[in-house]
Formats: sequence, C-alpha cells, structure tokens
Amino acid sequence: MLGQAAVFWIVFLFVIPPVLAAAERAVGVPSLVFDGQRAVAVVLFVAASVLNLASGFALALVGKGTPLPLDQPRRLVVRGPYRCVRNPMAVGGLSQGLAVGLWLGAWSVFAYVVAGGLLWHVFVRPIEEADLAARFGSRYEAYRRRVRCWIPGWLLVG
Repeated sequence: MLGQAAVFWIVFLFVIPPVLAAAERAVGVPSLVFDGQRAVAVVLFVAASVLNLASGFALALVGKGTPLPLDQPRRLVVRGPYRCVRNPMAVGGLSQGLAVGLWLGAWSVFAYVVAGGLLWHVFVRPIEEADLAARFGSRYEAYRRRVRCWIPGWLLVG
C-alpha cells in the first residue's frame, strides 16, 4: 500500500505540478503569493497525507484489501475516515494537490486539481460505487445514504 501511495504522490504531486508551474511562469502568468503561503501549504499537505494514509490503512486492516482494483477490500469499510466521508482518499489526494499548488503559487496546478476532481467524480466514482453496490448490496446502499461523498456532514451548517 505504501508503494502505491509513493508512486501516486511522485507522479501526480511532484512531477506534473512543477511542470505545469514552469510552463505557467514561461508564459508570464503571475504567481499566487501571500504571507504564510508556504506554511499553509505544508499544514494542508501533512493533514491530507495523514488522511490518505489513514484511509489506506483502514482499507488494508478493516477491509482486508487495498485501493487497487486487483486487490480490492473484501469487507465494506465504514470506519476511520470512511465514517465521515465516502471518498477520503480522493479528498486527501485533491487536498494534497491544492497544497502543492499553494507551495508553487501556480494557478495551473489549481486548475489541474479541479480537472482531476471532476474527472474522478464523473468517470471513476460511478464505476466504483456500482462495484461497491454489487459487492456489498444493502449495506453499501445504507452507508451511501448516511455518509456524504465529498463533504463530511459535520462540516455542513444547518
């Protein structure tokens, strides 16, 4: 599981965003800059990384599997981060991307993160949810009704 995270992080967080930021600077797009920007980026990146790792460990320990389609969890995971949001790994990964965008001060990285989130939401999430419904039936459907996809219920007011 840690190997999967390392490959994902290297490619999607440490290779692609700097290339985007360099291209942005090459064409003269002004960087995002504010006081404390890098400190905010570090805090967000660490928090998102902890969320991702906790989610992966929940899949491994509770679900007896991994996020990879070849070794999917054998049990429905509704504990740990999954008790608050249905897709904590997506939330964590996108938050890591936002943190990298803040660190680099690059608007193109924010656009990259938004595009990734939209692609995941429109194409990957429906396939994943259909698979979970087929494998776990009414238990997954009850979980799906109870737990929000992206935003933990405790973050919503009213």
